Amino acid sequence: MADVVIYTRQLCGFCTAAKRLLDKKGVAYTEHDATFDQKLRQQMIQKANGRSTFPQIFIGGRHVGGCDDLHELDRSGKLDNLLAA
Repeated sequence: MADVVIYTRQLCGFCTAAKRLLDKKGVAYTEHDATFDQKLRQQMIQKANGRSTFPQIFIGGRHVGGCDDLHELDRSGKLDNLLAA
């Protein structure tokens, strides 16, 4: 299974929804809480090609976007393939 990394912040409904989907699929992921860590947030923005909203999700080292992007991958049937890689 591909490594999954998610950058989150506290009290973020989109972060919760993204993690809920990953949990539902039984996916283990590494979570980086950037709520109070500006350095971590800058790292996320750099890796996400300038995107600064939360969450930002990476599967197998590839940036897949935020919560809506993750759910769209799931709806289109592409998420399982990415996770299996």
